[in-house]
Amino acid sequence: MLDQTKEHEPSNLVCVGAFAGAHGVHGQVRIKSFCSSPKDIALYQPLVDESGTQHFKLQITAIQKSHLVAQVDGLKNRDQAQNLKGLRLFASRQKFSETAADEFYHADLIGLTIVDKAGDLLGTIKAVLNFGAGDILEVAGTGTTQQIPFTKEMVPIVDIKKGVAVVNWASSEN
Repeated sequence: MLDQTKEHEPSNLVCVGAFAGAHGVHGQVRIKSFCSSPKDIALYQPLVDESGTQHFKLQITAIQKSHLVAQVDGLKNRDQAQNLKGLRLFASRQKFSETAADEFYHADLIGLTIVDKAGDLLGTIKAVLNFGAGDILEVAGTGTTQQIPFTKEMVPIVDIKKGVAVVNWASSEN
C-alpha cells in the first residue's frame, strides 16, 4: 500500500480525465473521462491536478454522449467552471486494482525503454494512442518518432518492473 503522504505526488498519479468546459451558468462542468466506463471517474475521488496540489470532489449530474456533466465542490458560476477547461484530472495510483498479466495501464507504459530482440535501444514510449483500431505506442528515438502497434506480436515482452519493452521488428516484415 502506498504511503498516504505520497498519495498525490506526481509519480503516483494516473490521468483519468480532463475538464472540457462549463455547462450552464451554475458552475457545472463538462468532463471528458478516460476511464473504460466514463462514470467510473467518480470512483477515484478526490481527483487532483497534475501537480497534486489542487483537489476536486465532483458529483456527476448527467452522462452525455461525449462527456459527463458534473458539479464540482466550490464552483458556483460559469466563469469558475470555464477557467478549468483543459485541466487534466488525476487519481491516486493506489485506488486502481492490479492488472492481469497481459494488461497495462497506459501510465505504466509511458517512459518504458523500447529495445529490439537483440537488445539494441530504439527509444522511449512517449504516449499511448488509440484511433479506434487498437493501441499504438508512440516511441521517441534519437531524432525520430515512430508509432508501433501495441499487439502481442509486435511487442511480445513488457516488463514494467525492469522498465523495458521488446519490439519484434521481424514480425513487421512478413
